[in-house]
Amino acid sequence: MTTIIRDVDLIESVADALQFISYYHPADYIQALGEAYRAEQSPAARDAIAQILTNSRMCAEGHRPICQDTGIVTVFVRWGQDCRLTGDRSLQEVVDEGVRRAYLHPENRLRASILADPAFTRRNTKDNTPSVLHVEMVPGDKVHIDVAAKGGGSENKSKFKMMNPSDSIVDWVLEMIPQMGAGWCPPGMLGIGIGGTAEKAMLLAKQSLMGQIDMAQLKQRGPRNDIEALRIEIMDKVNALGIGAQGLGGLATVLDVKILDWPTHAASKPVAMIPNCAATRHAHFTLDGSGPAYLEKPSLADWPDVNWTPDKAAKRVDLDTLTPEVVQTWQHGDRLLLNGKMLTGRDAAHKRIADMVAAGQPLPVEFRGRVIYYVGPVDPVGEEVVGPAGPTTATRMDKFTRMMLDQGLLAMVGKAERGPAATEAIRDHRSAYLMAVGGAAYLVARAIKGSRVVGFEDLGMEAIYEFEVEDFPVTVAVDAEGNNVHQLAPLVWREKIARERLLQPA
Repeated sequence: MTTIIRDVDLIESVADALQFISYYHPADYIQALGEAYRAEQSPAARDAIAQILTNSRMCAEGHRPICQDTGIVTVFVRWGQDCRLTGDRSLQEVVDEGVRRAYLHPENRLRASILADPAFTRRNTKDNTPSVLHVEMVPGDKVHIDVAAKGGGSENKSKFKMMNPSDSIVDWVLEMIPQMGAGWCPPGMLGIGIGGTAEKAMLLAKQSLMGQIDMAQLKQRGPRNDIEALRIEIMDKVNALGIGAQGLGGLATVLDVKILDWPTHAASKPVAMIPNCAATRHAHFTLDGSGPAYLEKPSLADWPDVNWTPDKAAKRVDLDTLTPEVVQTWQHGDRLLLNGKMLTGRDAAHKRIADMVAAGQPLPVEFRGRVIYYVGPVDPVGEEVVGPAGPTTATRMDKFTRMMLDQGLLAMVGKAERGPAATEAIRDHRSAYLMAVGGAAYLVARAIKGSRVVGFEDLGMEAIYEFEVEDFPVTVAVDAEGNNVHQLAPLVWREKIARERLLQPA
């Protein structure tokens, strides 16, 4: 007997799931992160995890996005062969209508990040469509759907290698993880796909991230096959690198490693790795023809009792009177609370500024004596000044850093590490790079008391804003001497972890 799946039910179910995952972390992630928080010994990493957990509860209570990057939507559909979809639209069109309704929801509008014509004009589609859709026909009379919203910071760190059959997967992973830096916002999950062809390995890696976090249970009972043993080995060896939460050095870099494999050619061993960030967003639902599927609201009692407050030792900084001399007193690792006015700008704004400087054109904003925040905020709803507004990956602005510092910029705020060229420019200009926590966008937005567009309004979320902030929390990641926390702190924790392991009884 044929099961009729109404297109309107599929649309409603996709829209509900995407709204749901925008503000509810998966319960397994929250529990695993809570355990990591309790075990963490690094003060900086522990503070970062506390911000992520506090932000998560706030988003669950306020129904606002966990991260300002509300992601590119990926949908895995296992379509029962006894099911038929009503209507005259394709499955892609029906799913995209669900995406459109979710991202334009008036009570929780999500950020539209999808750009058409990616190689050239990069025009925003305004509604976050189209999604990336994968369909498999399976026996049965039901439709099983996984939806995920993948942030650019973690997706950009995806890795792939067509290995020789004798090459070590573990060695390759350990080589890649330090290269990934902190732009993927650890602690999160690693999804690994092994086998098939190049595109199959990447798909397996992405699919694996839909699974439940179960590393603690796996370790407790012990591995039952080679894949489970490999998961544990990679998990332990990655965490022994000491990268830690947000790359600040610590015990927890990954909370789980998921692996799926597929038979491959005798001459090949394709291996793909995709990380999931601290805003990990995915959910599953099933349609059986009886109507839309709605996800069950979690209990707030499932969240760890963690309430982040600013470090009492943090230094308050007045941005409106900030001078180069003050910036040069900051030391890497210092905690600061920013107060006053700061500008924003990210990829598109920096590219346009560079073009204008090269053409000798006047800029819309005076950058001398200012601090810039790398961010693309979510639109505000209700009485909000600004929607969730966490940092974007600073590394993408590295090639513009010297040019911006030449304009008189005093400091920059973003997430993750800076590369050698940017660190050198910061040292040469005696400026600083300050790191805000990725995955704490709603919490960070509470420190923003005023917001107005001051340049490039046509760029939407990539326009230049002026934010008025109050006790905006940051850590000095690169100081005026060029000391880089993301290089120095993991080395310290790698040695600590190695030393502690040597002291453990065999």
